[in-house]
Amino acid sequence: MSNTYWETDEKFASMAIYMPDSVPLPEPPKKVLKEEKKLSKNALKKLAKGGDKKKKKEKPQWGDGSKKKKAAAAAAAASDKNSKHTKTPFINTTPKGHKKDLSKIPMAEGYDPTAVEAAWQDWWEASGYYSCDPKQALGKKPDDDKFVMVIPPPNVTGSLHLGHALTAAVEDTLTRWHRMLGHATLYVPGTDHAGIATQSIVEKTLMKESNMNRHDLGHEKFIEKVWEWKKDYRNKTTTQLRSLGSSVDWSRERFTMDDMCSRAVVEAFNQFHEKGLLYRDLRLGNWSCALKSAISDIEVNYIDLKGRTFLEIKSHKGNPNNPKGRYEFGTLTSFAYPVENSEEQLVVATTRLETMLGDTAVAVHPEDPRYQHLHGKFLIHPFNGRKIPIITDAELVDMNFGTGAVKITPAHDPNDYECGKRHNLEFITVLTPDGAINHLGGSQFAGMMRYDARIAVEDALKEKGLLKGKEPNKMRLGLCSRSGDILEPMITPQWYVNCDNMAKRAVDAVRNGELKIVPEEHEKTWFQWLENIRDWCVSRQLWWGHQIPAWFATKQGEINVSKNDMSNNDRWIVARNEEEAFTKAAETLGVDRSQINLERDEDVLDTWFSSGLFPFSVFGWPEKTDDLKAFYPTSLLETGLDILFFWVARMVMMGLQLTDQLPFHTIYLHAMVRDKEGRKMSKSLGNVIDPLEVINGCTLDSLLKKLENGNLPAKEVAKAMKDQKEDFPDGIPECGSDALRFGLLAYTVQGRDVNLDIKRVVGYRNFCNKLWNATRFALQFVSDFMPTSTLLDDLMSSGKMAIRDKFIISKLMHCCEDVNNYFKSYKFGDAQQAAYSFWMDELCDVYLELIKPVVYEKSDSNKDARWAAQASLWVCLETGLRILHPMMPFVTEELWQRLPGRSALSSTGPESIMLAPYPTCISSYKNSDADASMSTTLKVVKSCRSLRASYQIANKVLTNFFVKIENGESYINAQIYDIKTLGKASNVMVNVDEASLPKSSGIDVVDNETTVLMDIKGLVDYAAEIKKLEKNLSKTMPALTNLEKKMTAAGYNEHVSDKLKAQNAEKLEGLKKKVADIHTAIENFKVQEQAEKN
Repeated sequence: MSNTYWETDEKFASMAIYMPDSVPLPEPPKKVLKEEKKLSKNALKKLAKGGDKKKKKEKPQWGDGSKKKKAAAAAAAASDKNSKHTKTPFINTTPKGHKKDLSKIPMAEGYDPTAVEAAWQDWWEASGYYSCDPKQALGKKPDDDKFVMVIPPPNVTGSLHLGHALTAAVEDTLTRWHRMLGHATLYVPGTDHAGIATQSIVEKTLMKESNMNRHDLGHEKFIEKVWEWKKDYRNKTTTQLRSLGSSVDWSRERFTMDDMCSRAVVEAFNQFHEKGLLYRDLRLGNWSCALKSAISDIEVNYIDLKGRTFLEIKSHKGNPNNPKGRYEFGTLTSFAYPVENSEEQLVVATTRLETMLGDTAVAVHPEDPRYQHLHGKFLIHPFNGRKIPIITDAELVDMNFGTGAVKITPAHDPNDYECGKRHNLEFITVLTPDGAINHLGGSQFAGMMRYDARIAVEDALKEKGLLKGKEPNKMRLGLCSRSGDILEPMITPQWYVNCDNMAKRAVDAVRNGELKIVPEEHEKTWFQWLENIRDWCVSRQLWWGHQIPAWFATKQGEINVSKNDMSNNDRWIVARNEEEAFTKAAETLGVDRSQINLERDEDVLDTWFSSGLFPFSVFGWPEKTDDLKAFYPTSLLETGLDILFFWVARMVMMGLQLTDQLPFHTIYLHAMVRDKEGRKMSKSLGNVIDPLEVINGCTLDSLLKKLENGNLPAKEVAKAMKDQKEDFPDGIPECGSDALRFGLLAYTVQGRDVNLDIKRVVGYRNFCNKLWNATRFALQFVSDFMPTSTLLDDLMSSGKMAIRDKFIISKLMHCCEDVNNYFKSYKFGDAQQAAYSFWMDELCDVYLELIKPVVYEKSDSNKDARWAAQASLWVCLETGLRILHPMMPFVTEELWQRLPGRSALSSTGPESIMLAPYPTCISSYKNSDADASMSTTLKVVKSCRSLRASYQIANKVLTNFFVKIENGESYINAQIYDIKTLGKASNVMVNVDEASLPKSSGIDVVDNETTVLMDIKGLVDYAAEIKKLEKNLSKTMPALTNLEKKMTAAGYNEHVSDKLKAQNAEKLEGLKKKVADIHTAIENFKVQEQAEKN
């Protein structure tokens, strides 16, 4: 039976690779043995590694959309419907929280992720394996004997996507590894209230379901609606994390608006105020008209326009002058202001014409001779008659740019704002919170949305003869990262935190090595941002969030005391509760408490304010709780690069300021997950994949229904559906959590971005299948074997080990060493690959094959060799599963629990693999001589197999080999038996004299030291082989000739794309090589035929 391919779909074929020839099996279906229909070992490895570049004639993992293939797949499914291969739906009979009783569940013939992953998570949780006693952690140093990490709290707005799954895979791998190392380990879960995102999505849902906005519902009812939403989606998020196997301590789960976290927020706000770091000010800032709220500088995205550009503005009715209703941007409009009591005009230009309604000055350079006669004079506003002073400002004005005159709108432009402060100008805000022109913009334009007003102002200026022209102009637009709307600079009263000293401490911590950023390349960005930090605007004009703990105080009877007048800032009372606010207000205003009226600030805090406290608020800060003493500071912060400043930097700053400690000592930033085309995972693109859709599999219909039931506009839904149909024509196959985790970890070897192809995850689903089948087959080798607690030491000191046994234990030690080192250095992709390679390349492909005849030979003379092989195999299986466990928790627990003889060790050993010690390298058990011997042996084996394949020798026919080798003869002689086993050899002779070499032989020159010859006398029908090759040649030559003709045709170079030319050139080289190889093979056969006749 062929052992060339790893069969994953058929029952017998899935086991055939490891069955000894002596064990009779029914012949598998012919289609299983056809090379073009199945994945080879190498192809499977390449698919798992993402390197399968060549097109193979293999059955796709799922349909590719072609009608023929879909029809064939449908027909195959119909024919198999009632066959024994149809998967029986798995029913989990294990009571929730109980350990799965595997003695009552026979080991399935094939890997079924649903069955394998069932029940374990509930048992782990119920057993308390995820929790950590503060007493165990108290006094221990992070990473030396303790590992503590808080989850980056996902937004409560929706379900997790594959980016979150990558985070969970990395974090849980580290957590399980540290737990198995015996460290006091705690992984804290939680969710973020996500103020803007949650309010926006609940409003959209409300509008879609009830045609109401939040104002229609009212503040109190709307907040109740958000809490309902939070409850529903919190359950979904926790289900996803449990399905991913995340070993978080659910008893310590936190929500950023629960009582514990809310208490920390109030305390932090008060401490910042008491230290003079927090203040209220009327400043120009970023205003989102869609959200009707201020946002911070780092929540701004930018787009650059090269010139005149038309954009869709969803909050507007549509531009009547544009067929698609889009509004014009990227132009510089010039208009004139009349000079008071003169016929003269002063021409200015702007990219935001509507802001001229709020102009309060025009600035010129003091040394510009063109305007010296206008110094101190006034212009007349054409729409409201307001007198506008002509001022001089050398800092703002470049006299060589444009007309040398600059309009000043202090309330709506950052540069103008600073100019206005320098010259004590009037600040006139002409926009309402939703972006319409207010009454200060003039009755002619009041009520118009800002870009409709832009058109109207242009028309009005033209009518007055003041419009001087318009030309394309490069410009940059700031967009709200939350809503996508174009931001407006607006002057609003907000709360700010001075971050200067906090930022300096955060910079110093990285520079002096107290805080480590991995990868190091991100340190430069860290320094650049923190060394240029601005004060943080922490207030938001939202309903959902932490209401600011500040009250505006007035005395009874006082009227017209404005809370937005900065001269009344002393009346803003920051307190921990209303009772404390009354006491402070009475003291501030010098009256009895009964004479005080308090009005709490309606605004809420920036979401990142509470998130910045997360590493210590989850442990009860500001209270000196046992958890805070034991688990803070934490060990590591692992997250995506995209929130380095939104969240990570603020945690560091707030931790240093409020606790005088770094919240963690290491920051690990993983790559960004994108789709296979490199596009960002975005709901608007319809390419966001729920981890459960990969774990459980899903149909195309369910993917499309998810889009239909979402909040995307109809136009975007249609586009997203088109993309989904192209990417997943037959849905997503069931992969399981282990395959998803393992596949995602493989991607961490890349740079900043992960272009995720689900098909690659399917490749790791096949690895799970191989792991299952290999272990299942190997178990019969050790069914009569009883391990001991000192088995490895007993084995290594037994004196019974063959080179193959020493080799596999040596490779196991190397794997232990490599994986531990890779985990320590956060090289998860390398750790994954090292473990994968040990199982696939060394244990399955080599060692299991080598010990087949050894284990099946039960004679007394083979007793010691058989015991050594069984012991080596048992050690490798058990240790190999522990190596894999942090990355693949479910299948490793299932297989570990099934190891024969392990139950005999349960009285002294752990109940679960997750509590077993993580394997470490015993250097003395590494064996360089055995490694070198096996390397030489496998080199010869590969040559033997290659020769057999080139002459198409049937598996049942054994052949004689002759090895000529300069260095390593002792290795070959010591492993003749192994070469015969793997090379299908009847005999192997080493360095015989030339006269003893066969005259008719196949020759393979392995390298400059090694040559392998195979005696082919009587094994090859030369005439038949030559006839086959000539037939192949007759089919290949026309393809070669036609391609050459096409590539030399007139106009080929001019009219064919570079991509197609490159493809044709590659194809031509392949065809030429094929023809040359066939000619060489024919000549070789003729020479061999003649030699045999002689």
